[in-house]
Amino acid sequence: MGFSFKSLLSLFPLVWVMLMQETSGSRHYYNVSNNIKGRKQAKNGCNLFQGKWVLDLSSYPFYNSSQCPFIDSEFDCLKYGRPDKQFLQYSWKPDSCNLPRFDGVNFLGKWKGKKIMFVGDSLSLNMWESLACMVQASVPNSKTTYVRKDPLSFVIFEDYGVTLYMYRTPYLVDIARETVGAVLNLGSINGGNAWKGMDLLIFNTWHWWTHKGQSQAWDYIRDGSELYEDMDRLVAFNKGLTTWANWVDNNVDPNITKVFFQGISPTHY
Repeated sequence: MGFSFKSLLSLFPLVWVMLMQETSGSRHYYNVSNNIKGRKQAKNGCNLFQGKWVLDLSSYPFYNSSQCPFIDSEFDCLKYGRPDKQFLQYSWKPDSCNLPRFDGVNFLGKWKGKKIMFVGDSLSLNMWESLACMVQASVPNSKTTYVRKDPLSFVIFEDYGVTLYMYRTPYLVDIARETVGAVLNLGSINGGNAWKGMDLLIFNTWHWWTHKGQSQAWDYIRDGSELYEDMDRLVAFNKGLTTWANWVDNNVDPNITKVFFQGISPTHY
């Protein structure tokens, strides 16, 4: 990797700064990890993470949501009457290069026999469903196996041996049942046993860490031997992400598995 995932945690304050800043005119977005000492750009010199969203009426969307067998009904906006469609026609444009159009057949050929897993909350779920729909639209007659369960779901494109997994875990660290109730354990990732052996891992977590009241998924927080009714959520987030980063460094061989952290997203509401 050239750096440890634990070292990324020191960059979270920079993420917050950038989220609060807007440039005049078009907004630009930056990949903070590109600032890590020793981090290299792509071989062609293009920083894929610095750019803007542009309207692309000729190429998008990649699939019709109502024709995709993998998408949840609550994500099928057009089915339930959303009148506008322009939101489906934006593409990411790096400042220093052009991205090729997504080609599902080419994607399946390059990832033949490989396993890709999204790990996280509904943001990961959205990405997993979208990728599966993009690929399926490219090979509509390809044989697929589709299993939807909690926490692990998957789509296998049988003709290519490509498997797309989704592991649903809003906090990445474990929620365990103890005598006091549901406990968010900031130092435990037993669920990580299901993440091993992948060729690509894409993680995300954030907005569930801020939930309170009825939308809070736990009764107590465990930090080592200490049990708390609540604590500063950013402190808890940092401790949980440290546990995740240590898990990656201790369990993932970077020569075999690529790892990405998607960043954060707000609540849907």
